[in-house]
Amino acid sequence: MTDSTTSGAQSGYRVLAIHAHPDDESSKGAATMARYIDEGHRVRVLTCTGGEEGSILNPRMDRPEVHENLVAVRREEMARAAEILGVEHRWLGYLDSGLPESGKREDLPDGCFALQDVDEVAADVVAQIREFQPHVIITYDENGGYPHPDHLMVHAVSMRAWELAGDPDYRSDLGEAWAPLKLYYTHGFVVTRFNMLAEAVAQRQANGEMTLREYQHTMTQLAFWRAKQDVYPRVTTRVNAADWFDRRDAALTAHATQIDPDGPFFGVDVDVQRETWPTEEFELAKTRVATTLPERELTAGLPPVGSADELSQSQPPEVPVRPEQ
Repeated sequence: MTDSTTSGAQSGYRVLAIHAHPDDESSKGAATMARYIDEGHRVRVLTCTGGEEGSILNPRMDRPEVHENLVAVRREEMARAAEILGVEHRWLGYLDSGLPESGKREDLPDGCFALQDVDEVAADVVAQIREFQPHVIITYDENGGYPHPDHLMVHAVSMRAWELAGDPDYRSDLGEAWAPLKLYYTHGFVVTRFNMLAEAVAQRQANGEMTLREYQHTMTQLAFWRAKQDVYPRVTTRVNAADWFDRRDAALTAHATQIDPDGPFFGVDVDVQRETWPTEEFELAKTRVATTLPERELTAGLPPVGSADELSQSQPPEVPVRPEQ
């Protein structure tokens, strides 16, 4: 496990975002992370793999020298994205599993992340939790956000680490027990959002604010996202991060091998996004503090930082996310 980018010590809450590959941190909740950094909180990104099996998705980067040095290039991209967002960063050190065309587990490469023992990887994550002592964890839902084997593994190990990190009887060699207080799934690709953006784009075209060619290009890009299953009914927490969308996009473009600047991520003008849908979406999946839904912040319901620290050290029980549970 190695460091890449480290910010200075800050006051405020601590948020740990667990991701599968370099670039995931910039496409899922990045504006929220940048906002929290600017507001004095600490945010650390834990990237589980090096993205070794990733394809080059940007034609401008599809060059022999990039293919030959893909691991080093992706590490450099990750360092740059972390710098732009202002987050601390750690590598967990596992090998990217790739996405075999067959979709079969037996076709995954030997030794890859998705084939590791969940409890063994969870122990590595527990060590990270006990060292950083986050109040909030961000990870993926049971579908991985989308069913990439590494994303599914991130979900499994995150949930196991949530259970184990605060247990004083579990692996004292990994540090003192620390129970994070809230765990969220990040929902970066909400179909309802893209439908509303499509309506806003259509209105701009009708008002003569964009050419027919621009309109057709934008709607083609939006179609990529609108075809997905909508997770909006699961959302519990919408964080207004519109003023940080530019930072999000800059971090995305830092991953030049993975992000085509002419691709779907940039299909809608950022000003339209700010006006139409200024939030990023999350789902509160686990909590050890009472909170009221819907939320507007990932820190909703947390006591002041000092009290939150004491609570995390006291092995607090989970409480229902919704009272009827």
